[in-house]
Amino acid sequence: MAKELTVGDKAPALSLPDQSGEPVSLKDFTGKQVVLYFYPKDDTPGCTTESCDFRDAEISIKKAGAVILGVSLDGKESHQKFIKKFDLPFPLLSDEKATISKAFGCYKEKNMYGRKYWGIERSTFVIDQAGKLKAIFRKVKVGGHVTEVLAALKA
Repeated sequence: MAKELTVGDKAPALSLPDQSGEPVSLKDFTGKQVVLYFYPKDDTPGCTTESCDFRDAEISIKKAGAVILGVSLDGKESHQKFIKKFDLPFPLLSDEKATISKAFGCYKEKNMYGRKYWGIERSTFVIDQAGKLKAIFRKVKVGGHVTEVLAALKA
């Protein structure tokens, strides 16, 4: 098992297709901060609220010199519908094999109604201009989360 990431570590390399199938890599954003948020599923209540909160804070996040990238296990068609339905202004990346979710330690065994399954544990990583982890939020509670992320960006 990979070692748990901590603040100050270099962010794992990332290259995933976005909603158009175009590859997106963390290297594309060198010199900017990146808000990388992992969420369980497109168009579900918590994920929709979280994504819309990031959408509504996008101007403040951009002012902090950052870009937003969402990651889930959903494919590009699902991402396209989700973006269109909620007018999301940032890329959503498809981690269909969970390789990046595993690298960031967000792919966990979950339990719902006594049924065990593997999925994404809602997590956000703030990555600095040099590609190092500046802040890590695990088991994110959606309410107020964007405020925490903004504070980390400005720190």
